[in-house]
Amino acid sequence: MTHLMNTYARLPVAFIRGEGVWLWDQSGKRYLDALAGIAVNTLGHAHPALVKAIEEQARRLIHVSNLYRILEQEKLSDKLAAISDMDAAFFCNSGGEANEAAIKIARLYGKGKGVENPAIIVMEKAFHGRTLATLSATGSRKVQAGFEPLVSGFVRVPFNDLDSVRLVASSNRNVVAALVEPIQGESGINLSTFEYLRGLREICNRQGWLLMLDEVQCGFARTGHWFVYQHAGVAPDVVALAKGLAGGVPIGVCLARGAAASTFKPGNHGSTFGGNPLACAAALATIEAIEREGLIKNAERVGTLIMNGLEAALAGTPGVAEIRGRGLMIGIELDRACGVLAQRAVDAGLLINIAADNVIRLLPALVMNEAEARELVERLASLVREFLMHPAAAART
Repeated sequence: MTHLMNTYARLPVAFIRGEGVWLWDQSGKRYLDALAGIAVNTLGHAHPALVKAIEEQARRLIHVSNLYRILEQEKLSDKLAAISDMDAAFFCNSGGEANEAAIKIARLYGKGKGVENPAIIVMEKAFHGRTLATLSATGSRKVQAGFEPLVSGFVRVPFNDLDSVRLVASSNRNVVAALVEPIQGESGINLSTFEYLRGLREICNRQGWLLMLDEVQCGFARTGHWFVYQHAGVAPDVVALAKGLAGGVPIGVCLARGAAASTFKPGNHGSTFGGNPLACAAALATIEAIEREGLIKNAERVGTLIMNGLEAALAGTPGVAEIRGRGLMIGIELDRACGVLAQRAVDAGLLINIAADNVIRLLPALVMNEAEARELVERLASLVREFLMHPAAAART
């Protein structure tokens, strides 16, 4: 018996160590990890450079408050500005907090323009976090249910639909920003088009809105660039990051440029733990390893191998609706609910996740090599074929 709150439907397995894309449970069984802590373990498990950086920083200094300068934080902000082309960073501890900061920036920006009740355009099927503001921005009744009254000030429109954004622009004078995930992760790896991102930038420019991108899950080298917006050649005003930034050490950051970068003043926002020396040292080591080991290109190459391999292995299989993704962010949509596959995968020594009830979500570490990718394809394709070919057995499970 444990004394944990009942907030997770955990699978009955516990891991005690890891190396690269492999994990071992208490009995010594080995698992191929195709989830990476939900896009968190960027460098896989126990990466020597990350372990060394954490160990050395812990010996020197773990935490001081933001009442003082933090040299590691300053160094990390400079590095992030260089790879993102943004101007300033606010450090926090999670993706939800990074999005919360973005929402506050938008509201304060709007107030500064004389908008009494600033509103933010958000998308259907979006997921931005579980704080009251971010779950209100989220497009999922499952996430919101029971937590009403929700936070007001959000205008919801369909994803990948510029006409709906233009319609709001013509009728709602309170809107001051648009918030979008370039790839919706929680709702099943739904990709925005690059034309859509460019169109949003154009509309925001014309309206004087902030373009705010939630790259908490899709950002940070996972898709073949540091950030998805770089594929489209778009410059956002605000970007929220977290998950893979420090390879497993909790950290989040809200990046901003232009007017958005100077919106916060002392006292407007803060964080006790945000940007502490340990987390920043881990993030710096993660960035350095990505650059040194060529992991951005590896993510693109190995992701393409996985998608092509799955398309070939599952070609003509009834029940496979679509295989989609970018880099090492891949979804396999089936024509039926497939939650049972998460446990079946564990039984077969494979870690995956099911999103939106019927999408198998893959988020492997960026260090996955081609041999491991081929093994992932082989194991997963076999599980999917067995599941789809024997629906009666699936129903009984």
